[in-house]
Amino acid sequence: MKGYSIGLYEKALPAEMPWWQKLRTAKEAGYDYLEMSIDESDSRLARLDWNDTDIDALLQDCERENLPIRSMCLSGHRKYPMGSAARAEKSMDIMRKAICLADRMGIRIIQLAGYDVYYETGSAETRERFLENLKKAADMAASRGIMLGFETMETPFMDTVWKSMFYVQAVDSPWLGVYPDTGNLTNAALLYGTDVLEDLKSGQGHLCALHLKETIPGHYREIPFGTGHVDFEAMIGCAWDLGIRRFVTELWDTGTGDWKAAVDEACRMMTGILDRKEAGSKGLPGPEDTAAQGG
Repeated sequence: MKGYSIGLYEKALPAEMPWWQKLRTAKEAGYDYLEMSIDESDSRLARLDWNDTDIDALLQDCERENLPIRSMCLSGHRKYPMGSAARAEKSMDIMRKAICLADRMGIRIIQLAGYDVYYETGSAETRERFLENLKKAADMAASRGIMLGFETMETPFMDTVWKSMFYVQAVDSPWLGVYPDTGNLTNAALLYGTDVLEDLKSGQGHLCALHLKETIPGHYREIPFGTGHVDFEAMIGCAWDLGIRRFVTELWDTGTGDWKAAVDEACRMMTGILDRKEAGSKGLPGPEDTAAQGG
C-alpha cells in the first residue's frame, strides 16, 4: 500500500470531456483519484441537484475506469458566501447539497473557499455571520462523516494557515480543518515577509490535505509547474512531517491544447518528490538512489 494519495483537479482537463475520459486520463497519468469542481458557474452548481440516476452513472464510470472521485473543491461559495446577508440562505443550501452529494459519491474531503464575502465589502457583521454559518456547516458535515477543509485564498481574509486556524479553533469541530494551497501560501509569505513553512506548521493537527499549485509573485492562477517560485520539495516535506498524506495537483486547461503534457508533467514532478519523501521516512533509498545502484 502506497503511503500517500495524489489527486488531479478536474479543471486541469477540458470542460467538454466526458467523465469517463477525465477519469481514464487521470488514471493513465498516474493519479489515484480525481477532485471534482463545484464552482460558481451554473453548469457546475447544477451538479448539486443530480438525481440518483446521474450519480449512479458517474459511480459506474469510476468503477469501470478504476479511479474514484475522493475530494470536492467547493468554490461556488465565492458567488454565494456564508458571510453575505443577501446570499447566506443560498450558501447554506449549497453546503447542504454538497455534503449530501459527497456522501453519496464517497467523497472524503470538501475544500471550502476561505471567504466571508467576495463580491461585496467585508465587515464585522459578515465575519460574524460567516462564523455562525460555518458552525452549522460543521454540524452538517459531522452527520455524514465528511471532512471540511479551508483553502487558503488570495485575499487578506484567509490567505494564511494561521488566519484559517482562528475559525477552526472557534468552531472546534473534528470535521473542520485546513486544506492549504501551496501557491497562495507562498505569495502570502512574500507579501507579509513571513516564513511559509512556519505558517504551514501553525495548522499542525488540523491539516487534512494539500493543494499543490504553482504561483509567481502577485499571480495566483495558470502558472505552469516549475516556472514559479513555490518550493514544492520543502512544502511537501513539511506537510509530510505534519501528517498530510493526501495531495492534489491544481492546474487548469487554458485552451491552448497542451493540457495532456501539463497533467502528465505535474504528476511526474509531484510523485517524484512524494516518493522520495516516503522512502526517506522509511529509511529506504529513494527512486534516484535505487537507479544509481542498478536496483
